Amino acid sequence: MVLSGRTEAFEPLVTPYRRPLLALAYRLTRNREDALEVAQEALLRAFRSLVRYDVSRSFKNWLFQIAANEARDRFRKRTREKAALENVAQTEPPHSTPEAGRERREIRSDILQCLAVLSPREREVFILRDLEELDIKETARALGCSSISVRVNLSSARRKLREAIRDNFPHLMEGR
Repeated sequence: MVLSGRTEAFEPLVTPYRRPLLALAYRLTRNREDALEVAQEALLRAFRSLVRYDVSRSFKNWLFQIAANEARDRFRKRTREKAALENVAQTEPPHSTPEAGRERREIRSDILQCLAVLSPREREVFILRDLEELDIKETARALGCSSISVRVNLSSARRKLREAIRDNFPHLMEGR
């Protein structure tokens, strides 16, 4: 029944592994929020991949392998994002004065500091929606999530960024 894709049959199968899966995800990510996301994504991937599950293998080992792959993928993605953001922060337009360049670097550093308050998903949504100017549906498709999830994460990201800017750079919020 489980292999046929019935969600109600999947739940009792994974229940004994939820805590150990979360513990593994935490050990791999060293961050509670990331661990929750890794564990949730691992369960979702496992459910979607049930038709390919080899019943001769340990289900626990198979599930843990999915979680380890998810954690590894997230780490690689985060490393690439960080490198890209740092690369953007280091680029200087031609013909800039040393003082203007220093000021631009400080502003970029401040922006990166503010973006650090966002969860990885909030940051992805914010960048795609507000910086890359994708619409809600395009953002949802790009991230493989629902439009509602995009709206919730975008709202949360904007609120957190407003608070970070207000707390760290009050002069930018004058008159608002």
